[in-house]
Order: sequence, then C-alpha cells, then structure tokens
Amino acid sequence: MTYKYHDESIIKALPKNTVFVFGSNLAGQHIDGAAKTALTHFGALKGVGRGWSGQSYAIPTINEHLQQMPLSQIQHYIDDFKIYTKNHPKIQYFITSLGCGIAGYKIEEIAPMFRGISRNVIFPQSFRAFVEKPLPKLTDTFLHCLFCDAVILATESDALIDALDISDNEKSLAKILVNTPMYPTDSNDRDRVFEIQDILHNLETKIPDFQQQTEKPMLFGGVVLALLELYHINEQDFADAWHAKRQITPPKPEHKSKKS
Repeated sequence: MTYKYHDESIIKALPKNTVFVFGSNLAGQHIDGAAKTALTHFGALKGVGRGWSGQSYAIPTINEHLQQMPLSQIQHYIDDFKIYTKNHPKIQYFITSLGCGIAGYKIEEIAPMFRGISRNVIFPQSFRAFVEKPLPKLTDTFLHCLFCDAVILATESDALIDALDISDNEKSLAKILVNTPMYPTDSNDRDRVFEIQDILHNLETKIPDFQQQTEKPMLFGGVVLALLELYHINEQDFADAWHAKRQITPPKPEHKSKKS
C-alpha cells in the first residue's frame, strides 16, 4: 500500500479537512515539540492527552507522570487511532514522528505499529521504509548508484533516482535516504555535525576515494549516517558492502519495551 508523505518540516497550518496527529503525555501538558505545536496552532486542549480536540489528535507516548510508556501501551493507542481513521474516511491525518522525540523511541520501533492503517494518512518521510515495502539488501551496485553528485546534490534528486538502473524497492530506499534531514541538524533538530565528521574520518582508510567524489562531503556523510541508523550498521559494514565483500540484510523491527 502506498501512502502520502511529508518532509517533516515545522508546520503551523493545515487544510480544514486535515488533522494534526502528535505524541502526547496523558496529563495533556503539551509543553514541547509537536505537542506544543498542536496546542498553539491546531486546537489541542490542555489536560486532554488522548484523542481528538480542535484540529488535532493526541496519541500518548508518555504517561501522566511524564514517564516513557512501554511500546505495548503505545501500540494500544495507535490501534485505537487506526479504528478512528477508518471510521472517519473523509478526514486526512498528518502524522508527526510521535514517540521519536521526547519519548525516546526510534523510528523503527514506532513506525511499524502503523502498518495496515487506512489510506487517509500522511506519514513522515522517515516512516516510509517501515510502513510500505520491506527494506532491500544493501549491495555495492546500489551504494555506487546512490553516492554520486548527481543524486545526492541535485535539487530534483527523486527524478534522477527514478532513472537509476536499480530495483523499485532500492529506488524507494534511495529517496528515503536522500530526503532524510541529517546535516546540519536532523528532523528532531539535533546537531549531527560531529557524528558525520566522525563517520567520514572512519571511512577515510576504509574507502580512501569516498570523500574525493564530491565537493560537499558533509552532505554525503549525512546520507551515510541515515543509512547506518536505518540498517543498524557501522562504517566497516558500509565499507564491506561498498567493496562487494558482502551484502547487508535489513534489520527486523523489534517491539520491545524500554524501562522508564
């Protein structure tokens, strides 16, 4: 199933038939992140930490004591939301990367919970790999097609990716990686510069000519960082795939609860 996606930039307005879906705490305090946006711009009500209010819909990821909820409880609230979207098919739902900010979970832990939801939702771009097709194996052919100036640095990179001689699943992955904000900050507004610099430094000896392919190595490094996080791999794994020593199998999402 194919869904619509947004680029995860900060928004302050949506069409009247579109609801802003955010991660909340059960106390309904709405003091940070997307919750504050919901309170300020989309009619979320203080004290309402679950369900619909104004032009927003709250999915709890933190309890009334402001502690992280177990994934099993979050899944319960997401399942309720799935039923709500099915029963209100004329409304669009703009879903933020809930649970992946203050609550402290990773995208690969939260996004798969939405699988099977009705089509009237708009997901964050970073959720795409986990709500649609499974991730492909990483091969040297894919990496060499992806990491070139034409793809990484182009304004209309999606059109160039569509022209690459790779599978449709690999094209989908390439678009996710290129469009995932990492440099200088990621979609959660975290500074990733030092991480990217460290990655590029580690790759200097493993792939000596890697940075020489571009005049903007930090942008390349940002895509590498997105790839490492998505596949749970390190620089040596990346280098092995680059040199065709092995193919990297995608991780299987695990729904395990974390301690508060």
